[in-house]
Amino acid sequence: MLLDIADSQLVLIDFQLQLKPAIHDGEFVWQRALALAQSAQHLQVPVWGTEQNPSALGPSSPEIKQRCTRVLSKMHFSAVEEGLGEWLRPPAQAPKGNARSLPRHLQKNQEENAPASIVLAGCETHVCLMQTALNLLEDEFDVWIVTDACGSRSERDRDAALDRLAGAGAELVTTEMVLFEWLRTAEHPEFKQILSWIKALP
Repeated sequence: MLLDIADSQLVLIDFQLQLKPAIHDGEFVWQRALALAQSAQHLQVPVWGTEQNPSALGPSSPEIKQRCTRVLSKMHFSAVEEGLGEWLRPPAQAPKGNARSLPRHLQKNQEENAPASIVLAGCETHVCLMQTALNLLEDEFDVWIVTDACGSRSERDRDAALDRLAGAGAELVTTEMVLFEWLRTAEHPEFKQILSWIKALP
């Protein structure tokens, strides 16, 4: 199964400046998160961010934060515990007008039509990202973990989290896999722009 851009939302977990120096290969991870964010924004994929305890850990990196539609401040490690699910799948709204007079496809509620493929990247992989991802899987979202845009202080913790997430049903992908699956063809009007960002990655 390929990732469908029309069904995608991007969530960037805790890309906060004070965390970056502690993350193994932090610059590598941040550059991939930025490529995802700018590409998603360019392709009109919704982008959401989170910040863990920002009063202690500070704000998100500005270049990432500015590409997010909204940023959720949280104290729980799982962003779902703080309401992320409601952002990703807004509560159903009653159809306007006389429901019986509407075509069947317009009678479906908003929840059924919300993009359900959640592309996740973030820090730390074994704490906030993993707990958020597991909760999203429980809520029946399709979860895609961008492995090269995820970081922890140690490789062992990151790798253990990725193994656990794969076992729980998450799809493990890379930044380039996501971007090329969103594009699907070299004839996409944004192909050259996205390709230039990919080529600039370290």
